Amino acid sequence: MVGIGTEGNPARRGGMRYAPCLRLTGGRSRAPPRRPGRATPGRVRAFRGGFPRAFGALRHYAPAMTTDPRRHAPATQRNREPILEVLRTVLPQRGTVLEVASGTGEHAVFLSAALPHLVWQPSDPDPGNRASIEAWTADAVSVRPPLDLDAAADSWPVDAADAVVCINMIHIAPWSACLGLMRGAARLLPPGGPLCLYGPYRRGGAHTAPGNESFDAGLRAQDPAWGVRDLEAVTEAAVAAGLRPDRVVEMPANNLTVVFRRL
Repeated sequence: MVGIGTEGNPARRGGMRYAPCLRLTGGRSRAPPRRPGRATPGRVRAFRGGFPRAFGALRHYAPAMTTDPRRHAPATQRNREPILEVLRTVLPQRGTVLEVASGTGEHAVFLSAALPHLVWQPSDPDPGNRASIEAWTADAVSVRPPLDLDAAADSWPVDAADAVVCINMIHIAPWSACLGLMRGAARLLPPGGPLCLYGPYRRGGAHTAPGNESFDAGLRAQDPAWGVRDLEAVTEAAVAAGLRPDRVVEMPANNLTVVFRRL
């Protein structure tokens, strides 16, 4: 698959309440060979009913022979540097950054190390992901323990943040999660504080690449509530919540970084 087929990978989320997903495992175990007429032993079911063929780029994960709770999302290695480059230009010089839907925690450990002047507050509603975040960030000096935070919830377990970051979430969650993210960011941020989103978007009602269109079709086939969002609809929701558009940055693999700021 071309385009964002692996960048916007639902496996990254590992089981959010509003997007039950593939639980990635640590270690380097390989799935044993399949026998005719039998399912692969140890094969992890993703979502409900398994992965559609649209996600053929994903590997089958076997249970790892390790107690290491760290999960791994390959897309992190590819997108973290471009994301960091943008964040350097929009995040404040000091304060707390709330990361919503931190997934495995790999972005948290990388970005916090590259931005040591900021306190990084990861979050995820999935207990396995929070264990992974804690393991990845165990030696990080500027990362707080992860919060149990569901973006779609009306209240969050945090009172304030100087910036909010959300990577690869709103297309693998119901629209209510996007709306909740906007409302929550507007509650927490100070005037001028940034909300930074990363992921694929439609622009002007059209996909930006054939790969994005294929990926979107696969998502919607799995759950009609998911899908690549229209940038204009996301912007409208942000404005309604009390945020203003700041910038849209073209990213590799047909993704965008979209920045809003608190009025």
